Amino acid sequence: MSFLRKKRVFALLFITFLLFLFANSNMLGKWMYPVRYQQHIDASSQTYGVDRFLIASIIRVESNFRPDRTSPKGAVGLMQIMPDTAEWIMELDDVPPPKTLNLDNPRDNILIGTRYIKWLLQQYDGNIVKALAAYNAGPGNVNKWLASGAWDGTFEQVDRIPFGETRHYIHRVNYYYKKYAQIYKNGW
Repeated sequence: MSFLRKKRVFALLFITFLLFLFANSNMLGKWMYPVRYQQHIDASSQTYGVDRFLIASIIRVESNFRPDRTSPKGAVGLMQIMPDTAEWIMELDDVPPPKTLNLDNPRDNILIGTRYIKWLLQQYDGNIVKALAAYNAGPGNVNKWLASGAWDGTFEQVDRIPFGETRHYIHRVNYYYKKYAQIYKNGW
């Protein structure tokens, strides 16, 4: 067997070994679906009683874990929070807004975004799908869709939501939620 052929066989065996190792240790899943800012996600989830996988999924869809993201509409940071929404949420908890609100700070952004998700979940009696729709399109739009019968608030009827962006958003968050819950069920 020539040297080049031996080298190819070795490379193939090594790649096969790595794939086996990844597949059997959940390392591949963690590599494909990484989660950053786990400490902040855990702290905020515990503070407000919101599922950590839900928060991680929202962050993945909103900013792909990039704290420097700003949307064309002005939403800021990991969870893409509008500054006026952040100030309003802080007032809900009787926390005076700081002189400068730093939504680029991952800890603060996740804490405020998680508090907002908690508020939305309370408004929609724990219905995650409605809360996600409201997080993306605003509670006013969701309330109109529900009142008019355009959408019944269920995941099964998400395709009836009038905003394509919101339909896609809910599907994406659901996708990542399932991935994170499976991959990280034993911890980050």
